[in-house]
Amino acid sequence: MLSIVHLIVDAVASVLGAVLLLRFWMQAIRVRPPASVAQFTFTLSDWLVRPLRRVVPGVGGYDWASLIGALLVVLLSASVMFLDGAPAQVVLQAGLYRFLTWIIYGFIALLIIEAIFSWINPHAPLAPFVRALNDPLLRPLRRVVPLLGGLDLSLLVALILLQIAQIVVGMLFGFR
Repeated sequence: MLSIVHLIVDAVASVLGAVLLLRFWMQAIRVRPPASVAQFTFTLSDWLVRPLRRVVPGVGGYDWASLIGALLVVLLSASVMFLDGAPAQVVLQAGLYRFLTWIIYGFIALLIIEAIFSWINPHAPLAPFVRALNDPLLRPLRRVVPLLGGLDLSLLVALILLQIAQIVVGMLFGFR
């Protein structure tokens, strides 16, 4: 029964955390989302971000309330481990590990979405938005990774580097 509770809490927290992290990233890199994405993102997260902004204002051009909101969501979802009898240190460590993996998986998902758009419909309405979200990751790699026969392999290199980051984070937190 407890595993069902874990599943439900993790699913809800993952969606909310992803939206909060997307909101932070869009604001950090100054990308204006399409109306449908903006409405979804703000509707789903305003209830948490607006009150947090009173306590944590945006500094340096970053929406810290969204990032801290995502961290709070992941820590609350990890607190379900208390039901298993886990000590506070383990819950905190698991929460921080999940937070970092959410960030890495979010970037991986964006890269995969961009790859799918480039194969299926590069002129899709959301394609420029996804490209803009990925550009800060891919731009430095495109300077180093040469085109091979007109094929841009920087996306593949970024995916491999993010998987390496996931392994390193797992090793640092003792989950690998």
